[in-house]
Amino acid sequence: MPKTTLISTALFSALLSGSVFAAGQHTFALSHYGSPSDTVTKATEFMAKRANELSNGRITIKLHPNSELGNSDTQIDGTRMGTIDIVVVGNPYYTTFNEKLNLLDLPFLFRDEQHVEKVLNSDVGEQLLNSLEESNLKGLAFYEIGFRDITNSKKQINTVADLSHLKLRTTPNPAHIAAFKEWGANPTPMPFNEVYFSLKTGVIDGQENPVHHIYNNNLQEVQKYLSLTHHAYTAAPMSMNLDRFNSLDQEDQAILLQAAKEGAELEKKLNIEENKIYLDKLKQQGMEVETHPDVATFQRGAQKAWDDYAQKFGREMISKVTETQ
Repeated sequence: MPKTTLISTALFSALLSGSVFAAGQHTFALSHYGSPSDTVTKATEFMAKRANELSNGRITIKLHPNSELGNSDTQIDGTRMGTIDIVVVGNPYYTTFNEKLNLLDLPFLFRDEQHVEKVLNSDVGEQLLNSLEESNLKGLAFYEIGFRDITNSKKQINTVADLSHLKLRTTPNPAHIAAFKEWGANPTPMPFNEVYFSLKTGVIDGQENPVHHIYNNNLQEVQKYLSLTHHAYTAAPMSMNLDRFNSLDQEDQAILLQAAKEGAELEKKLNIEENKIYLDKLKQQGMEVETHPDVATFQRGAQKAWDDYAQKFGREMISKVTETQ
């Protein structure tokens, strides 16, 4: 049975009731993974407010945070089917049906936040968002999870050798899995809403996420060590059911695109600010932090993920990213 049939009848009915088609009035259900204190929650709240303001009250966006409509796979499936209108989840969950997006998850592809911003605002970002239309989704904007760092409960990670045999939760993205296998770890993909309990019970030893995401989800309660590897960047595209988007007039389409972009810009600013604040708080709460791991030892093991992508899609897109100044 396909995954998309697993969405319950009750959920289907509840979401349809939130998608009201009236003359000039639109109510959209927006689903995302973020906890109440997460930056994606603040950014989507802002986006919803802006869409309402720009439309003079014609557009209402009802927010469903904290994966309350299901895990990331379920949220995307619901959006493709039309039972959810808009979704924000990590890029790796899109790559299960759109492998082109694996580009953004290649280890050490991006130098810093400024490099990310230039690439995502270039024709590379535009092409990747447009590619979602092949899967009945309209890419509205690139939100983000951010640069990923490694935590675990066993030992500090300074060189790639320290990852040997550690069971680490990763995303389901092939580039992430390939890299961690090359680095000697045991990558274990699982939905993020299962991570805290799995760390607490010892099912996994560690995980990898940005500092703000670690703090906002209280992973410091079940993890002792943090290493600032910045080994990969994770975008979180905001996408909309394509049929629903195409049913709107051009003015409302433009409003949604503008509000989505403004929300994404706010989130990126918040992440930069909060990463600094939360790193100090993690230290205060007892996490041992390696601020300067030997990143070069990790970079040598990242090439396989790059080669795998190039074998499928060529090196043109990779070169466009690396050559962006």
